[in-house]
Amino acid sequence: MLFRIIALAIIAACAAVPALLSTSATGADQAGKTAERDEKGGPLVIYSGRSKSLVGPLMDRFTSETGIQIEVRYAGSTDMANLLIEEGRRTPADVFLSQDPGALGAVGDRGLLVALDSDALQRVPAAYRALDGVWVGVSGRARVLAHSTIRCDADALPASVLELTEPHWRGRVGWAPSNASFQLFITAMRHHHGDDATRRWLQAMKRSGVRDYTSNRPIIQAIADGEIDLGLTNHYYLAGFQRERGADFPVANHFLPDDVGGMMSVAGVGVLTESKRRASAARFVEFLLSDQTQRWFARETGEFPLTTEAPAPEGAAAPDIRALERLDIDLGSLSDLRATLDMLRETGVLP
Repeated sequence: MLFRIIALAIIAACAAVPALLSTSATGADQAGKTAERDEKGGPLVIYSGRSKSLVGPLMDRFTSETGIQIEVRYAGSTDMANLLIEEGRRTPADVFLSQDPGALGAVGDRGLLVALDSDALQRVPAAYRALDGVWVGVSGRARVLAHSTIRCDADALPASVLELTEPHWRGRVGWAPSNASFQLFITAMRHHHGDDATRRWLQAMKRSGVRDYTSNRPIIQAIADGEIDLGLTNHYYLAGFQRERGADFPVANHFLPDDVGGMMSVAGVGVLTESKRRASAARFVEFLLSDQTQRWFARETGEFPLTTEAPAPEGAAAPDIRALERLDIDLGSLSDLRATLDMLRETGVLP
């Protein structure tokens, strides 16, 4: 599952996806009848590590198109993963929609996710799905350095996040350490550079006066307001501001090829082994991998579609995913979130 993207081979979209879970019913009629029986037992329970403001409209469209009633519980992906691990076999959840693969991997490592059907998995390139098939990516994102177009010279921006500890950037950088994508990035740094180097970098960033934010959108706003000049974030948050305020919004994305600070990651989905509504869960996975939803991710969230030749998000904030060169990172190996959280607390990055 190497993760270098020089030219990404996009799998052609299938006209229809059969049963998406290896243990679900086969055949459209049978799946539909099973789904109807499932619904009599209550709504499909989705634990979402993605915010309601981001995916709420998508949830509404799923119910509108399928008639399947859902109950969605929202929290951070790491928090949701910890809750699922704590609940274990007693969880009421049927589906886990995560902002990052690390949280999915942590749940899958405990044997709490069922293997998805190979037809579903093969719609997504191998780099964006679990080796054992228990989760699949549904949209892609790149880590970037967002920067002020007014106060930063684009030609003098860092080539690596490791350079952010230099005196020149003291007090000018922001991050969101409680965010799942940031924590996945730190996990990737641990795997790529080692725990000691990662710990030293975190400590140096703290000494350099890095500013804490609760999430990624406030980072972009802080750059525009002149509070900071650089921010560690995901590429698509800027796209949202550009849609709202115009292309002349004074922030741009700086991509970091061959650097852990420019890693590619995915939002993904898995189905709980204890789900009693697997046919409905299969319909939800199918819905996320459909051409229409993949285009929705590109159009509405600015993320990269993974399964089709859907056009990349518009604007300089998000270039075509196939043109991006990225560090080799095995997303399936980034499930040890507990060690990352321990390190973030030990270094004072998290309370």
